Amino acid sequence: MPLTPHPGPAHADRPEPDAPRRRIGPARRRKAAALLASAVSVCLLAASAPAEPLGVGDRLFPQLGNPGYNVASYDLSFHYPGSNSKPLTAVTTIDAWTTTDLDRINLDFAHGEVRSVEVDGRPAEFTGAGEDLVVTPDEPLPRGSWMRITVRHTSDPVSAADRDGGWVRTADGLAMANQADVAHLVFPCNDHPSDKAMFTIRITAPDGYTAVANGLPTDVDRVGRATTWTYRTQHPMATELAQVSIGRSAVLHRAGPHGLPVRDVVPAKDRAALEPWLKKTPAQLAWMENKVGTYPFETYGLLMATADTGFELETQTLSLFEKDLFTEPAYPKWYVESIMVHELSHQWFGDSVSPRTWSDLWLNEGHATWYEALYAEEKAGRTLEARMKAAYGASDRWRATGGPPAAPKPPKPGQKISIFRPNVYDGAALVLYALRQEIGRRSFESLERAWVEVHRDGTASTGDFVHLASVISGRDLGGFFQGWLYGEKTPPMPGHPDWKAVAPAAAPVK
Repeated sequence: MPLTPHPGPAHADRPEPDAPRRRIGPARRRKAAALLASAVSVCLLAASAPAEPLGVGDRLFPQLGNPGYNVASYDLSFHYPGSNSKPLTAVTTIDAWTTTDLDRINLDFAHGEVRSVEVDGRPAEFTGAGEDLVVTPDEPLPRGSWMRITVRHTSDPVSAADRDGGWVRTADGLAMANQADVAHLVFPCNDHPSDKAMFTIRITAPDGYTAVANGLPTDVDRVGRATTWTYRTQHPMATELAQVSIGRSAVLHRAGPHGLPVRDVVPAKDRAALEPWLKKTPAQLAWMENKVGTYPFETYGLLMATADTGFELETQTLSLFEKDLFTEPAYPKWYVESIMVHELSHQWFGDSVSPRTWSDLWLNEGHATWYEALYAEEKAGRTLEARMKAAYGASDRWRATGGPPAAPKPPKPGQKISIFRPNVYDGAALVLYALRQEIGRRSFESLERAWVEVHRDGTASTGDFVHLASVISGRDLGGFFQGWLYGEKTPPMPGHPDWKAVAPAAAPVK
């Protein structure tokens, strides 16, 4: 998920990493010193020329992401002041290459003050347009240029009145929940899953706090009364999967399959109470590897936060959970374990293989729901067939409300996460069940393994899945998928002609 609610651009043109960086020639004009010294909000700075927000044309989020360049890496530096109601000071450095001639560079950023911007070490003009930070370098950048953009800014953990997401304020600090479109409330970025990149994350916090982020730790530097932790990913990551935890935390370590480092982050005072849940992760990793192949990243673990989010989230290598999921006795044990597997399975489906567009979301959530349900069947006797039959009965209603699984309706105004509806959870898992019925268990299981292997560390689309399924099954499945993924009505279930969908309620006559 995110968004597992409680019940109740391709990089084909990437230059080699050691390719020489483009050197900028003499500046055409010098920027006023006053511009560089002032701390000016993105939304208030007047531009010297008209600027407009851009996007990569996503059907659900038209102005998300930016064309003209691909990001190779982010270097994020946050300084936590010791209060989760005050802005963090931050520096974001982006290394990227241009895919077309650029005289301006659009970044997504919408909830902080920008203090200065440099392009390749030289001061650059900047202004705001919608939710974009628009940067004008001293010289136009030709196609194929390496560029380094450095933005000094603040990062505000207090949500805007009409916009949740980004930083999550916990009882003792902060965590992140950037799905689907709010990483740019935390740091400037190309905020679309089609542009994955490597991340280095540095967090400085006062004594008494522990900071953890995606990937593996590379350095801990204690100076005076503060500590700086540095983490680095070993695989590319979408911006919506970034995670930073700052709190009075305990970091617990254990070994997973093949010696995989498993690292959990929990409130220090709750470590003993949460240990019975945490120790289940290695066996769950082994279970998933048996289904789809080797775990795709360098580490895994659970971040249990004392926060009221209403969801869990598959942030890469460190999944975010509400602590109360594990301490609330009303949740059955089998249910909690299946949700743990839901977020774990996202590391393959959604994180390693990321959606090309947000309309491909069903590939994330449908697969995570599938393995959640399969685990509940194998470990707790909650039969998959019964769950799928119930989903079939509700499927027409879900399609009417949220759209077909691969063509979800746009989010409601001001409710961007409303794309996470039942049609992309159990409704999408129902598509996978129908596919297994259609092509047989053996071909289906081969497809699952091939999917995460072929597209590992990349992005993939619904069309890619249809193509691979057709290749592995040995027949054209285009017609089958057309009805199941795009039809207004749910097709007949192969092997279950008796299953019936309940018609959506008629709209009231006015």
